[in-house]
Amino acid sequence: MTEQFDAIIIGAGQAGPPLAGRLTSAGMRVALIERHLLGGTCVNTGCMPTKTLVASARAAHVARHAAHWGVSAGPVSVDIAAVKARAHTVTRNAREGLSKFLGELPGLTLIQGQARFRDAHVLQVGDRMLSAPRIFINVGGRALLPDMPGAADVTLLTNTSMLALDTLPRHLAVVGGSYVGLEFAQMYRRFGAEVTIVERGERLISREDPDISEAIRSILEAEGITIRLGAECIAFAPDGDAIEVKVDCATDARSVTASHVLMAVGRRPNTDDLGLPAAGVESDGRGYIQVDDHLATNVAGIWALGDCNGRGAFTHTAYNDYEIVAANLLDGAQRKVSDRATAYALYTDPPLGRAGMTEAEARAAGRPYLVSTRPMSRVGRAVEMGETAGCMRAIVDAETHRILGAAILGVHGDEAIHGILDTINAGRPFEELQRSVPIHPTVSELIPTLLEGLAPPAGAPQLSA
Repeated sequence: MTEQFDAIIIGAGQAGPPLAGRLTSAGMRVALIERHLLGGTCVNTGCMPTKTLVASARAAHVARHAAHWGVSAGPVSVDIAAVKARAHTVTRNAREGLSKFLGELPGLTLIQGQARFRDAHVLQVGDRMLSAPRIFINVGGRALLPDMPGAADVTLLTNTSMLALDTLPRHLAVVGGSYVGLEFAQMYRRFGAEVTIVERGERLISREDPDISEAIRSILEAEGITIRLGAECIAFAPDGDAIEVKVDCATDARSVTASHVLMAVGRRPNTDDLGLPAAGVESDGRGYIQVDDHLATNVAGIWALGDCNGRGAFTHTAYNDYEIVAANLLDGAQRKVSDRATAYALYTDPPLGRAGMTEAEARAAGRPYLVSTRPMSRVGRAVEMGETAGCMRAIVDAETHRILGAAILGVHGDEAIHGILDTINAGRPFEELQRSVPIHPTVSELIPTLLEGLAPPAGAPQLSA
C-alpha cells in the first residue's frame, strides 16, 4: 500500500526542516525523510563543529601569544579530547533542538531511511512506499575522494572523519589549498601539530584575487605551516605507521611523511543512490541536479534545494533556497536564485569575508570598473586589537556606481562585509554607503574611507565626461 502525502522532503539539512514547517503550517501532510542525522552537513560535520574547533584553536593561539598584549599566560597545552567533546556538545544540542522543532509540527511524519525514486511521484524507503504531488530533494553533499595513486593503500581522512579524531596528529598533511583545507590546517597547527598543505594549483584558493591568496599564504606560513604549491602529481604510500605523500612539484619534489592525511579537494552531491533516472530527473556529469531559476527540476512537481543542485555550497544558500521555494509556492512570489549576490567567508584567523565579484571577475566581465584597496593597518580597531594582517577591497561599476564586489581579509572581516553585502542586495549606489556614519571604533568604520578611494585600475582607460 502506498502512503499518500501532500509533500515529501528528502533530507533534513538546512532547507528541509524549515520547508516542512512552512508546508505543515499551510495545512499540508508532509513526510520528511532522513537517512542519517538531522541537521545535515552544517550541524553535524560542517559549520557548527568546525567553527567550534576554530574558536578553541584561536583561544590556544591567543594564550600562546599573550605577551603580544602585555599579558603573561604561562605554558599552554591543548586537551584535544576536551576540544572535540565541546564541539560534539554544540552539535548534539543543535540536533536535539531540531528534533524537538520537528516533533512539534502538526501534520509531519519523520521517516528514517534511504529514499529512492520508483517513478516521478513515488519513493521507496525500506519496505514503505510513499507518494506525493510535490517532492523536494535536499540531500546535501559529501567530501570528494578522487582516485589518486596509492589512495586505496592508506587511510585518508575527510572533514567528517577528521571530526571523530580525538588525538592530535604528529604531522597533518592537508591535500587541497581551498576553504575547508585551510581552516583545518590552521586550527591543527594551533592545536600543536606540524602541518603541510599540498595544493595542485600555483596558489591557494584560486577563485580569490592573487594578492588575497598571497596574503592568506603569508598569514599561514607565519604560523609555521608549510605550503607546497604546484603539486601536479600527488600519490600515497604506507611508510611504517605513517603515510608518505608523494608530491611532484616544479620547484620541490621532496615527499611529505605525515601521520595523518586530510583530503580537502572538493565536494560531491549525495545523488548517486536516489534513483533519479526512474523519476526522469536530469543531473549533470558530476551528479548535481539541474534546476531552473526557481529551483524546479525538469520534472513537474520536483524541486532540488541545497548543495545537491550545484547553485550554492553554503548553509545560507541552502536556507535561501528554502525561502525561494516557499515564497513562490505558498506566497505567490516570483523569487529567483539569480537575484542573490554571491557571499561567503573563509574562517581562517583572520577571516575573509566576500561579497559579489572578485576584481578578476569584474575585469573579465569587460565593463569599466573602479577599485579601492586599503590595508587593515589603517583600521583603528585592528591596530588597537593588535591584529592588522590583511586588507579591504571594493569594486564598483564605473557607470552605475553599484558595488560589484568586495573582500575584507582581516579581523572581523566576516561580519564587516555585511554592510557592503546589504548595499549590493539593495541595488543602491556606493555613495549611499560612503555617506553613512559608522560607529567608532569598528572595522566597518574604514568602509566609507575605502569607497572614497575608488579609482580606475592601473592601465584602464578613463571614462569620458
